[in-house]
Amino acid sequence: MKNLRHLSPSHNPRIALALTIGDPAGIGTEVVLKSLADRALLNLGAKFTVFGDRQHIFKTHDLLRNLSNEQMVDPSNLEIVDICSDGEISLGIGDRNSGEASFAYLEAAIAHTLAGNFDAIVTAPIAKSAWKKAGHEYAGQTELLAERSQVDDFGMLFVGKSPHTEWVLRTLLATVHIPLSEVTKQLTPVLVEQKLELLRRSLLQDFAIANPRIAISGINPHSGEQGQLGSEESDWLQPLIDRYRQRHPHVKITNPIPPDTMWVNPAKAWSDRDRVSLGYDAYLAMYHDQGLIPVKLLAFDRAVNTTIGLPFVRTSPDHGTAFDIAGKGIADPASTIEAIALAVELANIRKGNS
Repeated sequence: MKNLRHLSPSHNPRIALALTIGDPAGIGTEVVLKSLADRALLNLGAKFTVFGDRQHIFKTHDLLRNLSNEQMVDPSNLEIVDICSDGEISLGIGDRNSGEASFAYLEAAIAHTLAGNFDAIVTAPIAKSAWKKAGHEYAGQTELLAERSQVDDFGMLFVGKSPHTEWVLRTLLATVHIPLSEVTKQLTPVLVEQKLELLRRSLLQDFAIANPRIAISGINPHSGEQGQLGSEESDWLQPLIDRYRQRHPHVKITNPIPPDTMWVNPAKAWSDRDRVSLGYDAYLAMYHDQGLIPVKLLAFDRAVNTTIGLPFVRTSPDHGTAFDIAGKGIADPASTIEAIALAVELANIRKGNS
């Protein structure tokens, strides 16, 4: 593991983690097997249980062992909740069968976690197109997690820790998987205030930050240039921020920052120990690419997708199924290792073990 190894072993009771292998035709099984061989993760003292097709897991392990010398856990040493796939799975081909399988893995993990058997879920990547082929019309795993948890107020928070300075970048998206043409239609004062409050609560509950500093991005170029390039900032975003400051005086919130300069200070805090103080505790971006382009530029192999607002911890590596390299033994487990380590850290904080 690269940069979350400051964590100490879990206190009793042990943190119990459910790990899904994601789409079995992708790299999920490979990165899970590689991650669970990481000594630092094992030293955390958490209990790991894998949700997936046992036969597929063993078969994939045997295939990869002949292709790569990279360390993997022996699946015979794993706790596996065996969920058999009804149809044939072909590595590299996401289809109805693989979509149905990954959906079943996640459903089972959610049910077990809501029943109190696990403190957190770490999900390997799925293919939304494969879910659709299997008849599951969800925008992604996050939406299924929220639905089954009966949660309406949730968000995608991306977390990455710098290997250079140990500063932590946290970026919440106000809107997620929608066309750019829909962004201004969905960006309402109600939505942004909900996300801001969700972020404040998560910083306290999940990261133990009681008096956070939060930076908020503008929507338009130059944050509207006093209404010349768009009026959302002056019409409702700035008044919203002013009201929020009055209700939460312990929270330091910026005025809307022009999107093209929003990420200058985070980049400095990421790369230079002498400028860590320039970084804020969290950033609220207004739409998908506005937030994730800088996240992936800074923390491509370290970023973790965290779903906030759920009754349990959920993290996921910030990459896709990578069908093109599935079964080749070259998938990098770094982001999955980070996702597992962060899940343990957040679950310990929620349990008061930190």
